[in-house]
Amino acid sequence: MGDKPVTIKEIAREAEVSTATVSMILNNKDKSISAATRNKVLAIAGKRNYIPNTMARSLVTRQTRTIGLIMPDITNPFFPEIARGAEDKASEARYSIIFCNTDDNLKQEEKYIEILTEKMVDGIIFAHAADSGEESFTSLNKSKTPVILIDRDYKNENVKGRVMVDNEKGSYTGVSYLIQKGYRTILYVAGAIITQTAKDRLAGYKRALQENHIEWKESLVKSGSYRSEWGYQAVEQFMNDHVSFDAVFCGNDLIAFGVIKKMKEFGIRIPDDVGVVGFDDIYVSSMMEPALTTVKQPNYEMGYRAVELLLEVLNNKNDNLDRKIVLNTELIIRKSTR
Repeated sequence: MGDKPVTIKEIAREAEVSTATVSMILNNKDKSISAATRNKVLAIAGKRNYIPNTMARSLVTRQTRTIGLIMPDITNPFFPEIARGAEDKASEARYSIIFCNTDDNLKQEEKYIEILTEKMVDGIIFAHAADSGEESFTSLNKSKTPVILIDRDYKNENVKGRVMVDNEKGSYTGVSYLIQKGYRTILYVAGAIITQTAKDRLAGYKRALQENHIEWKESLVKSGSYRSEWGYQAVEQFMNDHVSFDAVFCGNDLIAFGVIKKMKEFGIRIPDDVGVVGFDDIYVSSMMEPALTTVKQPNYEMGYRAVELLLEVLNNKNDNLDRKIVLNTELIIRKSTR
């Protein structure tokens, strides 16, 4: 027999049953088949080292049991935790994940959507670039592959579900805490305020100020990218413009790292002179000096629930529900606020 893989037909011949019976047993659809027959077929398959032909099966079932996962920036520690949660749930359900990193590049997003569609993935979990607008994703418009959005929202007919956090509430909680601690002039160093996520965080910042009778000033807000380099540059710009402040709320933890680094260079004491709050609670936030007060996102759960939601969509193909899961954030208090 050599090294040639055994086929279902050969297993059926040796077990003296039909190929349909073998197929049902190997695909766990054998409720009407006797235990004796099932055990006999599985024993032969095990003895002959049967390996399922997933390509052939996918042509018949039109399912590849693969999921595309598109992430914007794998160097940001926030996103690997999402990927880990997604992979754990996919593995539980015996699905494989094809991982794609776009480096926050819109052309890369388009390319990966096309590639995943060509590979016939059953669904796509997608956290799009921070600069993506409503005009983006022409490939997504052409594809019929169901999409679950994660972290960042976008309107498209192929989007069948969303896993988000309450960004407005999270931002509101972080800024309100700064005010409770006596900080009054609070800068907001944001990422690009294009996505709904970014807009909601800005709205939470504004609401916290207004409810505490602090005037909202556009001059205290700067938007850029979700990288530490931007936080560093933003503080330098505020200082060069002679803007006085006693706290900084940041669009994510990476921005906060850059903010803290630049303020240390200026000799500003944290938290005595200036308090800093981030957003995400990536694993290095607790190791900073000082350790960062931040709004924690349940990123592992976001990835896990996104796959869970996609599987629900795949099992209910005929309904047109737009499923949405909104998870809560948590304020983690450390040493960057007094």
